[in-house]
Amino acid sequence: MNQHPALLMVAVSLCLMAGTGTAMAHGEKAHAAAPLRLEQKAWGIAAKPAAARRTIQVRMTDAMRFVPDQLTVRQGETVRIVIRNEGAMLHEFVLGTKKELDEHAALMLKFPDMEHDEPYMAHVPAGKSGEIVWTFNRAGDFDFACLIAGHYQAGMVGRVKVVAAKGTKPGKEGGHVESKQ
Repeated sequence: MNQHPALLMVAVSLCLMAGTGTAMAHGEKAHAAAPLRLEQKAWGIAAKPAAARRTIQVRMTDAMRFVPDQLTVRQGETVRIVIRNEGAMLHEFVLGTKKELDEHAALMLKFPDMEHDEPYMAHVPAGKSGEIVWTFNRAGDFDFACLIAGHYQAGMVGRVKVVAAKGTKPGKEGGHVESKQ
């Protein structure tokens, strides 16, 4: 048990969140939308829809692929990512670091019906669309994936390249950072 304290912490946190009523299970039934939480992550921060200056379209397929699977944004840019599920099964789009996605995917294998909902996730039923509005205020290479059990393992992954703003170094904040509300 001491070998994976981070996984245990994530599992406990997710279990506690499951009782809040604001999470979404991996089923076809949607729950009430959670209030937008503006929490800084390594890959950026959630933003209000009005802040988006560009829309990026991403398709998900039952071939366990994202199209496109490579995105490029500028540091400080706020984008609306519209995710269309063209498949016949539920898929999701989750932004993160490779390490965090690996850990979350391992939990999803153990607990396939685990409830979770964060501003950097979109759970999209077959034939539907979802969206994420995100400010990429940190330069670097980040990832996105479908973490439904088996989908990640089948290669349903992609990359986001955040190009550093002029005068900043990778990993430094740029653009605006909003506080929690």
